[in-house]
Amino acid sequence: MEAWPGTAYPLGATFDGSGTNFAIFSEAAERIELCLFDEDGTETRVELEDVDAFVWHAYLPHVQPGQRYGFRVHGPWDPANGQRANPNKVLLDPYAKAMAGGFDWDQSLFGYDFGDPDSRNDDDSAAHVMHSVVINPFFDWAGDRHPNTPYSETMIYEAHVKGLTELHPDVPDDLRGTYAGVAHPAVIEHLQKLGVTAIELMPVHQFVQDSTLAEKGLRNYWGYNTIGFFAPHNEYSSTGDLGQQAQEFKSMVRAMHEAGIEVILDVVYNHTAEGNHLGPTIAFRGIDNAAYYRLEENDKRYYTDYTGTGNSLNVRSPHSLQLIMDSLRYWVTDMRVDGFRFDLAATLAREFYDVDRLSSFFELVQQDPVVSQVKLIAEPWDVGPGGYQVGNFPPQWSEWNGKYRDEVRDFWRGEPSSLGEFASRITGSADLYENSGRKPVASINFVTAHDGFTIRDLVSYNEKHNEANGEDNNDGESHNRSWNCGVEGDTDDPEVLTLRARQQRNFIATLLLSQGVPMLLHGDELGRTQQGNNNTYAQDNELSWVHWDDADRPLIEFTSAVARLRKDHPTFRRSRFFDGRPVESDDDGEGAPLPDIEWLRPDGSPMRPGDWDAPLGRAVGVYLNGEGIRQRDARGEPITDVDFLLFYNAEPEVTEFTIPARVKRTWDVVIDTGGRLTDAPPSPGGATFPLQGRSMLVLRAHTEYDSGLDHSVAASLAERAAAHHPAAPSGTTTAAGAAPSPTATPER
Repeated sequence: MEAWPGTAYPLGATFDGSGTNFAIFSEAAERIELCLFDEDGTETRVELEDVDAFVWHAYLPHVQPGQRYGFRVHGPWDPANGQRANPNKVLLDPYAKAMAGGFDWDQSLFGYDFGDPDSRNDDDSAAHVMHSVVINPFFDWAGDRHPNTPYSETMIYEAHVKGLTELHPDVPDDLRGTYAGVAHPAVIEHLQKLGVTAIELMPVHQFVQDSTLAEKGLRNYWGYNTIGFFAPHNEYSSTGDLGQQAQEFKSMVRAMHEAGIEVILDVVYNHTAEGNHLGPTIAFRGIDNAAYYRLEENDKRYYTDYTGTGNSLNVRSPHSLQLIMDSLRYWVTDMRVDGFRFDLAATLAREFYDVDRLSSFFELVQQDPVVSQVKLIAEPWDVGPGGYQVGNFPPQWSEWNGKYRDEVRDFWRGEPSSLGEFASRITGSADLYENSGRKPVASINFVTAHDGFTIRDLVSYNEKHNEANGEDNNDGESHNRSWNCGVEGDTDDPEVLTLRARQQRNFIATLLLSQGVPMLLHGDELGRTQQGNNNTYAQDNELSWVHWDDADRPLIEFTSAVARLRKDHPTFRRSRFFDGRPVESDDDGEGAPLPDIEWLRPDGSPMRPGDWDAPLGRAVGVYLNGEGIRQRDARGEPITDVDFLLFYNAEPEVTEFTIPARVKRTWDVVIDTGGRLTDAPPSPGGATFPLQGRSMLVLRAHTEYDSGLDHSVAASLAERAAAHHPAAPSGTTTAAGAAPSPTATPER
């Protein structure tokens, strides 16, 4: 095989239209061989003779896209000192842009003999590995542009490529479970109906199927087991895995952008799929173990583990940091994604031991002209000491707000003394973010995510039911802050079903009308259940997939309507925190300016300090002043909106709420999750509403709209609908003023 001197940059395999340059970093290597594989497995080895700054490289003028390859690294074997080179193991390229095939977990993939971790195994692994693949980097983006949706207008939809599309009846069979399936018009239409502006895809970096799961007949469904930080996962390609996955992924991004939807990737840079000292030698471990992994100081045979997966990437090493930054830039510049959600991001900040917001990783991101300009979202915790870092990430970052999830769940299940925390969370969590100069959009609000219950299960189960995972129900979170509404699991009790439907609407309406950035878990808008399993990481089957044919259509309509209300009214997506100061207005009642926000007792009077700590206080109202937004549009003009009143009643019984008499205007009911007040006429200040137990009411200052522009939202069918449609218990959803839907399905 003809080989010329190559270049040390860029790393990986780079096809230039004629031939391919190969470059790989290893400070530990004494020799490196490039291994080229034919379709039948025939191997051709090429010595990489040129080395610059520990980068080994060569240019092969006849190698074209679709070529399978790997590396054999010759060097010291001294595990006690962190050195694990073994040329008998064919290794993946850390910079490979695509990967083909899979691993069969043969003994030869491991650097030791099973049962003897301190031994050395020299079986050749070539016949049992997946291969790196040279790709064609060229793609016609056809005028593609990033949507660049401001955070304040963003609504995120967390989704799984396969789970979202595998059972979609309108997606062709050969596209289900693939990038092309996600890009199908039927899926995009659904996202647009919901008002989604960004789809956050669970891991699409190439990951591996764990041998331990395979032995149980299970599969790694979630994908938090990365082995290729540049390669789209090959099983999600409908057209092949010899580079076609990269082209298909780009086509998906282009389709999303055409629909005005951003693509955010859930990325796992905190660890790799090689695990601890008992894991396989398939890539980083055999290339330069000490450079890529955190090793225990007193015995470098073992790996420091802040992730619960066996290893942690060594973010103290400049080469590991370069890998992360090169990967991020590649996905933005070449694959055109719009942002990242960093799994267990606290681990990336452990340059030494503690989580450090001044670590090199954050400094690199801050100054990078590409990565610093996209959406950066942290999962602000890991399993190491001091790992819970909600509110402590740098100003450039947004965070999954775990405290929002916990407090909103507690409030709606009726936990005592939860009013104060609930109020803080739905108004943007200023206590977490304001002191560091951040804004409400630093808070990514969510009630559910892939890890845990769905919203339907949150209101149907008190306990987890993870028996299908094969771990005797010992896996998964045991403290879920859920409430089953009186019956565990499935039931045909109409009162329980009605209450559960109302609670689902409460969660969705609270989420979408809170300050900050809402994130909805795929399928929550249509009542998806996992039968009480809150840890479906290994359930690549119908338990986890979205069942489109069993969708709660009224709930979809409700979610869409509330999302539309949020989009139409900047009052619900402020770019600044509330300050409680009076706002000058031409309509201040009797001349006294009203504040930008005011918290209310059910009787309409202002909340007092002691009210927040009342053990049994489960009802609260809030007045939002539409003229107190203090924002400007693109032309610099002040933005104003109408006023809103929101009443939250987590009491089990009916509670009377009174509109403050000092607010001299009339009010329209736009949301009643209880379904009893949807036909109420405009009501003046001082009017009283009997709000059903465990329900939410939203009033909007009355404005005369043209009939074609009426943005009213009704939470549900009126109570009388139940008499006409017994199959649809009261509490299902329709637009305000519409007739009950004859196709309404039972609430689940």
